Amino acid sequence: MLDKNIAQEVLETLISTGGDFAEIYEEKKHTATYAMLNGKVENANSGTKYGIGLRIYNKYASVYAYTNKNDRESLLKTAKKLSESINESAKITAKQLDKVVYEDKHKITKRPSAYPASYKIDLMKRVNDTILAYDPIIKQAIVRYTEEEQEVLICNTNGLYITDDRVRTRLAMQAVAEENGKMENGNHAPGTHAGLEFYDSIDLEALAKDTARMAKDMFYADECPSGVMDVVIENGFGGVIFHEACGHALEATSVAKNESVFANKIGQKIAADCVSAVDDGTIPNAWGSNNIDDEGNFTKRNLLIENGILKGYLVDQLNGRRMNTPSSGSGRRQGYNFEPTSRMSNTFILNGTDTFEDIIASTSFGLYAKHLGGGSVNPTTGDFNFAVCEGYLIENGKITKPVKGASLVGNGAEVLFKIDKVSNNLAREQGICGSISGSIPTDVGQPTIRVKQMSVGGRGGKL
Repeated sequence: MLDKNIAQEVLETLISTGGDFAEIYEEKKHTATYAMLNGKVENANSGTKYGIGLRIYNKYASVYAYTNKNDRESLLKTAKKLSESINESAKITAKQLDKVVYEDKHKITKRPSAYPASYKIDLMKRVNDTILAYDPIIKQAIVRYTEEEQEVLICNTNGLYITDDRVRTRLAMQAVAEENGKMENGNHAPGTHAGLEFYDSIDLEALAKDTARMAKDMFYADECPSGVMDVVIENGFGGVIFHEACGHALEATSVAKNESVFANKIGQKIAADCVSAVDDGTIPNAWGSNNIDDEGNFTKRNLLIENGILKGYLVDQLNGRRMNTPSSGSGRRQGYNFEPTSRMSNTFILNGTDTFEDIIASTSFGLYAKHLGGGSVNPTTGDFNFAVCEGYLIENGKITKPVKGASLVGNGAEVLFKIDKVSNNLAREQGICGSISGSIPTDVGQPTIRVKQMSVGGRGGKL
């Protein structure tokens, strides 16, 4: 990584025309991916990406550039060209860089790059064979493995010089039930900020069987009726609704510009009393965790909502200036070719006092959304639409027949007030979140919750 003396020179060049803050972000990332269909490896790729991002603040504005060249002359040339975007008489002095030493929260015992491709393909084969053996209706098993080893260096004119070593791996599995041109899917995709030891700690065969079961159940399911009904949303990936319909609206990216429905509402009631939520980037080995964010600040456990009251936002450095609020350790980016902004890490609703069994038993009629899929949301209004990958009707306090083709339609700010039950079975699952600073790993999560009188779309007739 960059020599400290060269970094110091580059920073001084960046602020030579009057910028009031400058930053260097250096990244080296190794990735490997494998794709398997019915036991055959169809695709395998690996590579290394390297680059350096340079940024200057001038009050509430910033300029950004990146390069793949790390020799002194090239870096100083890029820094000088970027500094020409600023022309201020007042100038600051860059503090002397001082390396920050800290304890890594994300211990690695089986670094992926130290193991051959055959080791990872054997993991995939175990999943593949389990899916295909589940039932004759399962015609396809699709398994994808990914690994990423990323080294970053962040230094700035405040004297910060800090590094981080990040290792992630994920195994996505999909089962396809098919007959007479009719097809349904099931899927799981566990991942971690850790090494291959992760797969020693989870039951891959159990996850593979559940993936196949989901596809089979939905294949034989009736179409879901449409109408307004109570909806019980399962724990784990059910938290994607909170992530999309509420979490993005709590990021300073939109809050600082008053483009969020939750802007200027700290201390106000924005959800039902039973709802508390956090974004916690400090959880050891969690998919969305890091030791530091992509601006060099230590990650935090940020309380967002407490008993329905809005307590805080997710804030990066630049938007923090605009809001007169310190960074919450939430500045994130996909890589050196993206300027960072406020993003989620591991975002979830906290445990409540209800139980799953009591929530189901107290629901006379509704939809049990066991597994959610993709959807869309307007972050300005909070309006959303999410697909239900696996659903069941609830009738007279019991889960009855499976239904498919359901979608959940609503508004994030309104749905938060309609949550009347929160279980005590918190779980998190892994996803990839896209925004203006690229695609990043995030956990979503929640206990099982119940939303009263939610709009459900379906092709099974109106209620």
